[in-house]
Parts: sequence; structure tokens; C-alpha cells
Amino acid sequence: MSFELLSEPIRKYIRDKRWEELRPIQAAAIARILTTDNNYILASKTASGKTEAAFLPILSTVNFNESGVQVLYISPLIALINDQFLRIEELCKYLEVPVVKWHGEANKSQKNKLLIDPKGIVLITPESLEAMFVNNSYHVRHLFSSLKFMVIDEIHSFIGTDRGIQLMSIISRLNDNSSSPSRIIGLSATIGDFEEAKKFTGRYDETKVLLDKTTNKVQCYFKYFTSDKSELPLDILKDIYLETLNNNVLIFPNSRGKVEEIAVKLKKISERVGKYQNYFSHHSSIDKDVREYIEFFAKNNKRENFTIACTSTLELGIDIGSVDKVIQIDATHSIASLIQRIGRSGRKKDASSKLILYSTNSWSLLQSTATWLLYMDGFLEPPLSVKKPYDILIHQILSIVKEGTGISINNLIKKIEKNSAFINISVEEIKELISYSIENKIIEKIGSEIIMGIEGEKIVNNRNFYSVFKTENNFKVINSGNTIGELPFSPQIQVEENIFLAARVWKIKTINFKSHRIEVCPATDGKKPKFFGTGGEVHSQIRKKMLEILTSNENYEFLDIASYEELELLRKKFKVFNLNPNTENRPVSIKGIQLTWYTFAGSRINRTLELLFEIAGIPYSMDKQESTFQLQTTDLKWNNLTHILFNSMENIDQQLLCFLEKHPSIIEFSKWSFLLPKKYQIYILKQKYYDFESTANYLKSIKLVVSHNQPY
Repeated sequence: MSFELLSEPIRKYIRDKRWEELRPIQAAAIARILTTDNNYILASKTASGKTEAAFLPILSTVNFNESGVQVLYISPLIALINDQFLRIEELCKYLEVPVVKWHGEANKSQKNKLLIDPKGIVLITPESLEAMFVNNSYHVRHLFSSLKFMVIDEIHSFIGTDRGIQLMSIISRLNDNSSSPSRIIGLSATIGDFEEAKKFTGRYDETKVLLDKTTNKVQCYFKYFTSDKSELPLDILKDIYLETLNNNVLIFPNSRGKVEEIAVKLKKISERVGKYQNYFSHHSSIDKDVREYIEFFAKNNKRENFTIACTSTLELGIDIGSVDKVIQIDATHSIASLIQRIGRSGRKKDASSKLILYSTNSWSLLQSTATWLLYMDGFLEPPLSVKKPYDILIHQILSIVKEGTGISINNLIKKIEKNSAFINISVEEIKELISYSIENKIIEKIGSEIIMGIEGEKIVNNRNFYSVFKTENNFKVINSGNTIGELPFSPQIQVEENIFLAARVWKIKTINFKSHRIEVCPATDGKKPKFFGTGGEVHSQIRKKMLEILTSNENYEFLDIASYEELELLRKKFKVFNLNPNTENRPVSIKGIQLTWYTFAGSRINRTLELLFEIAGIPYSMDKQESTFQLQTTDLKWNNLTHILFNSMENIDQQLLCFLEKHPSIIEFSKWSFLLPKKYQIYILKQKYYDFESTANYLKSIKLVVSHNQPY
């Protein structure tokens, strides 16, 4: 039935491709998109044909003879645009519909051709849309005034993020420039909250979710190798080498440093045993051309196997062909990330996804087990919901003012009022932010007109303005004139140090701080290389599951013998607390004057507890992996600890103001908060960085269970 709804050119495409049948998400999407006017979120497993599910019906219903771009495909990654371009272009050949990539690396002649005769489909990132609004607002009206559809790929990567709020605002502004609102089709394999996804379109009641619940069978194996050093032990590398031999494999560690270490050392093992294998590293610090070569090789080389050690750069839907198995080194920080990584294997029809989870310490093993069990239970972290994103609003105010080279105050307020991204921000608050910006010469008031101010011009004329996420202070790494990639600069990077990059070891010869360049040569001295990475956020539900596992006697069949023995050892160490399963008990170990509190709380609660310790004036140290605080019992009465911390939340806004004045860098996670009055900065801290409500509930509900026998 769905097939018959499609236009004849699209039916011919399907016949020429020799598809035996439409996939479930495709059949459902065709039927709904072609027979209703709703927006749709297409939620289906990785490699289930979501792109075609969106474009088959869109291409069948849109009249591409009309002037103007008819369809906008919005992607979180330029690499994903480049990948999807070929796929969408092939589809569109059957209708002779032009497809144009529009981003900083795209062909200028194709862009110019589109500007002369706007039509067809454009593939773009939110930042390129922002740049168009700021620099060439005429192009927005010229290209997109007849827009019929917006397809948002990997929509989950936007929901609950600053970038997502920016995109919501841009969608509203695009609709303001269009004769009628565009229909939105969102694509995702991992959505934790469908209500938030529906709100994202700006038209909640007109947005429906099509959920394909079919999943691949996952073969999961746990392996444990003890490591008491920062580098991976040789035994684990040998085991990984055997797992990768004669297979196509993706290896996901949790940092770029580990990516490089694994790629280099596996390549060395391969060279020593004489078994040739293509080992690569893939992450955001590697040069774009090198990454694209790796992706091309993986997708097109059918004769040779490959192994790519990578970060989240290969989590999203970039097509690299068939992957036999996925290896995760130590626990993922989120279940959403685990799902994306699992989905990279088992893409062939009726094939199983194969996942191997390696752990190098007991806490990583415990977290991996908790994450896997929650995945099996169907839990997925909900996105962060910020009701009043003042920091993105101030950015968009500047963008709107620049877009029109001036605007009346009333029109500016009206535009913001009807923008779905800022629906919870009052008119009084909008006026206050406008007044504050005028006082600080960010914008200037001339009569009833607002124009860009002296300080505002400096901000919006910088290329850095188009994005709302923080970028690293990167230095370009060069060898003999060839760009290898980039490194986030840190004091540890020094001349004569060795670094990992692009699956090789390099020695730093010179560092040019003015041009942000590091000159390197191949390292041959065997000196330990350096590379630096950052951690991720862990949800409270994962930590609670870890505690539940510790208090359980269950033997999980997916654990190998070494993993089982290590888990049992950890359980034995915590038996001294006599913890009851499924309670809010939290263990506290006291040995001499040293107190260790195992919070088993998520990252945001732990971060809030850190602040409360600061406010209470209690010295502490923290282990983020083990979710522990170490204190001296001489500094407090331990049995009053939760009350002390709870009471520290009194007058928290004033406390935050004092803390912010002492530590102004604390707000730097929010790129545009520096443009806000202090009270709005405090709101951003409370909503995006800390979690006082959850922390208060946590402190009220938990009971500290003390043992004077250290569990180590």
C-alpha cells in the first residue's frame, strides 16, 4: 500500500535498486507523510533506512518546479552532510532535482549557482544557517521563502543542548521568512524523551512519533584485564589484536589519547607478527582529509579488513560500510552513546550486533555492567530541559539585530515572543536583557530603533559567533608541510615531548604560539607519548544501578571469568556495610581520621555536592570514577554531614554570586553567558551546571551507613 502512494520516478528508483520490500519505518513514514500535514519524528535503529523513510515520501509530494529551495536537510556534522549528499543525490537523479551542500568546506560555484536559480534540496549545518542570517539575510529570504520540509538528522544530538536551542530559534526564524511553516521530519536512533522531541519542532500538537521497535540481536561479551597504569597493559592489547584480526572493527575508548595509544600499539603488534592489518585512528583532532580517507577506505575497500580506533566522531550515521564487531574500552558515560556504538555493527539483514566490553579496573567494570543492564531494560537518559535559555537568547538577539541591520524594539520583542525556543521567557525579562545590552554598548538605541553597538560589532563580526558551543584552543600539528591534525593546547605540551596523533608517534620540534602551530617529526626514541582528553557526564540512574549490582548476588552470564571474579571481589569489599538492596543507603568508610563517602550519585549531583562542600568550608577531595568524597573526620561530625550540606543550600543564589565572583571561569561552559547580568548567569549555573533540586532530594532521602573497616 505504501509503495503505491509513491510517485512513479521514486517507484522506479526502488525497482532499480531491487528492493524486495520497504523497511517498517519506511512503510510507516510514507503512509503518514503523504496522507497528513503533521511533523514526524522517525525513531528507528541505526541502519534501518531512516533517510529514505523521510525522502521517499518528500520527493513524491513536493513540486520541485516551484522556485526556491523546497527541502532543507539539517545535520549536526559536516562529515555527515558529505556522506548523505551522495545518498540523497542518487535518489534525486530520478526526478532531476538538484542537491547542494552548503557549509564552509563546500564548493562555492555550486552555492553561487543556487543563488542565481534557487531550487531543489540544500544540506546544511545550524552554524551555516546562522552565518547566512548574520551576513546575508537576503539569501535566507531568497532561498528559503518557499520551503516545504526541514529534515533534521540525528535530532537526538540537538535535543537538550545549547546547539539544539539555537536550532529551534533558527527554525522559527526560517518560518518567519517563509510563506507558510515548513513541515519537520526528525530522524534518530536514540531518543530518550519523545515529549521533548515533539516540543523541538515548535508545534507540539502537530508532531507525531513513528517508533520502530524492532531491534538487532546483540551478542555481548565482557572481558577484564587489570591495569594499574595510565597506559593499557600488553595483555589487553594482544587480546584486542586477536579480536580485530580478519575482522572489520570499530574500537571506542573514552578519550582521544586512548584512541591514539590503541591504534599505534595495535599497528606495532601487527608489524611484529607479520600479519598486515589496516589500523587507523579517527577523532576531531585529526585533519579532515585524513579522516575522509579513512572513511573512504573503510567503505570501499572490500579486499582488506580495517580496524578504526575512534571517539564519538563515528557514533553518528556516517556510512563506513560493514562492521563485524564493536569494541568498547572501559565504560561509556551514557547509555545513549552505548546504543549508537552498538548500532555500528550488524547492519546486514538478519545479522547480530557484536559488542565486546573491556574493563581495566573494577569501577569501570561495575559501570559497564550497570550501563549494559539499563540498556537491556530499555532505559535511556532524558535530555536536559532548560526552560529559560537566557544565554542563547542574548546570542539570538544580536543575530536578529544584525540580520536586519537594525530593528525596532517592538519588532525585536515580537520576534522573540513568538520564537518557540524562548516561549518561557517573559516580555519583562526580554526588555531587561535588551536594556542591559544597551547599557554595555552591545547594542545601541537610536530613537525606537536598535542597531549593533560598538562592542556588539566586535562579537558578531567574528567567525566564532555562528556557534553556541565552546571550541578548544587548538594548535595545528604540521610535519614537513603536511597537516596531521590539531591538539588542544595544555602546559604539558612542550618541545621534545612525544605525542600520539593519527595513529603515529611524533616528537615536538617547535611550538609557535602566535600562529598556533606545532612542528613535529616522527619519533624514534621510545619516549612515552602524551595526548589529553576529557570525561563525560554520568546519569544518576547508572550510579544507582551500580549500587544495586553491588548489593545483589546475581551472576551475569555475559561476564567472563575474570570479570565475574573482579565483581565478586568488589562485592565482598562492600559486604562490611550490610547494605540492603533497593534502598537509599550510601556507604561511608572511616579509617582513622580518613572518611570516604560513596555517593553513587550522577555527575550533576556530585558537582553540586562539591559546591556545597566549598560553601560549608569543608576540605575534600573527589574521585569522579568511584563517585567518592574523601574528608578528614576532624573537620566535621560525619553523622551530621548530609544536614550540613543541605543547610548550605540556604540563600543559594547569594552563595552562587559570591562563588561566581571568586571563580568567574565556572560559567565558561556557557559560551554567551558573559553577555548576561549576574542574576541570569546564576540561573544558567543552576539549570545547566548544577542540580540543586535533585541534590536536595538526594540529601533528604539517603542514609549514611558507616563501617570503620576500610573496604580496601
